[in-house]
Amino acid sequence: MYRHFRQITSALAAAQIFTFLCIGVTFATGNETNDSFAKAKKMLERQVYFDNRVTIYCGYPFDEEKNIDLPDGFMTKKHQKRANKMEWEHAVPAENFGQAFSEWRDGHPKCVSKGKSFKGRKCAEKVNIQYRHMQADMYNLFPAVGSVNGVRANKRYSELPSAKVAFGTCEAKVDGSRFEPPARAKGQVARAALYMADSYDEYRLSRQQEQLFNAWNKMYPVDQWECTRAKRIEKLQGNENRFVKEPCQQAGLW
Repeated sequence: MYRHFRQITSALAAAQIFTFLCIGVTFATGNETNDSFAKAKKMLERQVYFDNRVTIYCGYPFDEEKNIDLPDGFMTKKHQKRANKMEWEHAVPAENFGQAFSEWRDGHPKCVSKGKSFKGRKCAEKVNIQYRHMQADMYNLFPAVGSVNGVRANKRYSELPSAKVAFGTCEAKVDGSRFEPPARAKGQVARAALYMADSYDEYRLSRQQEQLFNAWNKMYPVDQWECTRAKRIEKLQGNENRFVKEPCQQAGLW
């Protein structure tokens, strides 16, 4: 009887210690409410960016039909037909987290069309709800000039001090498989990438990328628009990006 009492007491003590250790600890969660990429884009257009229609990299305005008013001096060698339209850019490319899913890498029995198997984005989107949640996470989606989005693709964010500006009046730089966004975008994409790594087990940053994003996070702090954007997304999506929310609260911008 006494031994049984001691076991119960020990279990209760362990539970109390665990509760104590967890006080004040926030476990980050990603998007768990919307698994539709199409719906995410519509919500962003209608309920987040409706009063601040400006592309992230170039700072160009776009209208309700996603038409971009390109200034004189903008140029692009590739994807010229996409230059006049806004597209939704994944700051962390879908391929970077998609590779973590077997459906993307190897396909799935359900991924068959006209007798032929397929894999990649379409298969992961068809079969895996966690992939769809990540693909539709609005914290990771930003409006971009279509051609810039196309050139950037899944290039790695980098500092490119010796590279020339690749798009004329849009100051983004490209060097092989590396891409340097203009200063206006560095803090935002850094906080999006840090959030994605913090919120999803399927995505991990290399030490080099983590160091770069931590540096950009400090060098390029939040502004009122980034705070407003995050506040609206939190209301729609139901989770927070602590890398934006906490500095916004500290700065009195939330």
